[in-house]
Amino acid sequence: MTLSRRQILKYGTFATAGATLFGTQSLLAPRSHAATTLTGVTYLPDSYKALTYGSNRFVEMLKENGGDALSVDFYDSGQLLKVDEQLPALRARSIDFMFHTFSYITRSIPILGVTGLPGVVGELYRHPERLRQGSPLMTLINEVLAEENLYMLTSGGGILEPEYLWSTEASPIRRLDEVRGKKVRIVGFEATQAFEPYNVGATRIPSSETYMALQRGTVDAGVFNISTVIGRSLQEQLKVCYKLPITGFSVAPFMLRDTWDNLDDDVRAVLQKAADWYDANFIEHCNNDIYPNEYWPQVEQAGVEIVEPTEEDLETFNAGVQDVWDHWKGEVGEEVGSRAIALALGEA
Repeated sequence: MTLSRRQILKYGTFATAGATLFGTQSLLAPRSHAATTLTGVTYLPDSYKALTYGSNRFVEMLKENGGDALSVDFYDSGQLLKVDEQLPALRARSIDFMFHTFSYITRSIPILGVTGLPGVVGELYRHPERLRQGSPLMTLINEVLAEENLYMLTSGGGILEPEYLWSTEASPIRRLDEVRGKKVRIVGFEATQAFEPYNVGATRIPSSETYMALQRGTVDAGVFNISTVIGRSLQEQLKVCYKLPITGFSVAPFMLRDTWDNLDDDVRAVLQKAADWYDANFIEHCNNDIYPNEYWPQVEQAGVEIVEPTEEDLETFNAGVQDVWDHWKGEVGEEVGSRAIALALGEA
């Protein structure tokens, strides 16, 4: 039987079939020498112009600067692995690096949840420097990741504009209380917890299926970053954007910690140069260029009503986040959780 590359990665036969399929440069662990070929993935399609801006340039830089030290096989749009397959494949050493949104993997990697905590996300959005390379918060996150043999090369220099609550014409939501009892598409665990007091019917629908779910009334609303709205043309099915900052995320490159540590200096330098660019440009370009100049005008042109939350709604929502924080601290440890939140809020 001839196995496809996807099957080899998915079913764990990479070690035996990889030499035939990829040649002797395959990355098997533990390595006694530096790799010359790195295999990377992202499930994000090119229709996510903002979110793939950083990963596309990152990979281009690896190819431009790799010389004889490094070559790259990169697969986007879920060509090689679906969203839920990426992290297991990285841990199994079937791939060498991945770009992943935080919100999809905070259940598997709880420390990343600090970027999506209600009541924290707004501060991180306003102060991206708190998540830049070398910052105390990034250092803490990577210390915790190292315990699971993971390494985040860069957060992208902050987090993306927060995810807001978007609703359909049939079930418009213009106030916090109007979310009660609604069927809402939510991916992030932290956001799901935040809405538990409102008796929301939360459902985790892949972004590729969300357009039809909104059109058919399977869900009344969704918690979306504007990249998801434009990337999936959801503005065609949405009527109201209630700009309550609920949760947030970034898209970051991840490797195994020992893979990073065992790379030749020349290879690591090429990766670090790309990571430095990503840190300085990804979040800044999305939040300050693509979103205000391209995406929000498209939303407005589609006739989506944009509603700012009242101070009362902001206070009510944020007053209920302590339970979410406490649950998250229970997952990462009280000391680590308290320190991460303090660093995110600029209190430490």
